[in-house]
Amino acid sequence: MTTESPASAPLRLFHISDIHFGLEDRHALAWAERCIEGEAPAAVAITGDLTMRARSREYAAACDWILGLKAPVTVEVGNHDLPYFNLAERFLDPYRRFRAIEALVERKIELRQGVGGVAIVPLKTTARAQWRLNWSKGWVTKAALAQTLLQIDALPEGTRVLVACHHPLVETGTRGTALTRGGQRALEALARRNVLAVLSGHVHDAFDLQHETAAGPVRMIGAGTLSKRIRSTPPSFNELTISGHDVKVRVRNLEAVPTREMLIPDVPPNALPPRSEEEPIAPVGAVPVEDPPVH
Repeated sequence: MTTESPASAPLRLFHISDIHFGLEDRHALAWAERCIEGEAPAAVAITGDLTMRARSREYAAACDWILGLKAPVTVEVGNHDLPYFNLAERFLDPYRRFRAIEALVERKIELRQGVGGVAIVPLKTTARAQWRLNWSKGWVTKAALAQTLLQIDALPEGTRVLVACHHPLVETGTRGTALTRGGQRALEALARRNVLAVLSGHVHDAFDLQHETAAGPVRMIGAGTLSKRIRSTPPSFNELTISGHDVKVRVRNLEAVPTREMLIPDVPPNALPPRSEEEPIAPVGAVPVEDPPVH
């Protein structure tokens, strides 16, 4: 998809993640929808976990909400969006319940701006199964990375690229397991192509970090959550303003907490509220007493 943008104006995008219908924050969702309708961003990137337990009613609510947004949308699939209870469907037709928004899932969006352009390119990080017990963690397969690189390389020369995925592309983890297998390889390949940033979600707190690779640094930008499953920050989404090769991040939230107070200093090895001093926590420190129950 290609849309036009005035050459003189910076480009504004909204980056939303971890909506988790089934445990959604309806007040936060209504606010985000009003922001999109009233401010008309050039595009909205949703980086996964639309549902809580991949139930049909959760998919239906998520698809209805997304289809009502007044902006071009691209949607990544999160680990919570693959069927939990129907293994046959998980392996044979995992995207069946996404049919209503099929055209929006894992699609590239090209936004023209002046001489160059800006493109949002998808990268798949979810897997139907893995050779480890925790299937909620990420995995960038060689095939998924190749598909993303093929789309980047096919763009017009000078296009500035944002890559959208669900899991942060870091291989930190606990007990020797990676948060995202193949993440370091992916980051090195993206560094060689000078991507502006990699957009992700999964950890429910916003971050804006530089990750070093053998091919150079890559900027990683994470969005928080619009659900009740908060970690150390209130519900939020990111507003990205692109001017040339500069990307400014503003973490929008209903409590008017400044962006610097909303950002965690590192990517945690899991997607759970911080419970120890070693885990990254945002300065605002809005850690719930306990994780909301999942029914």
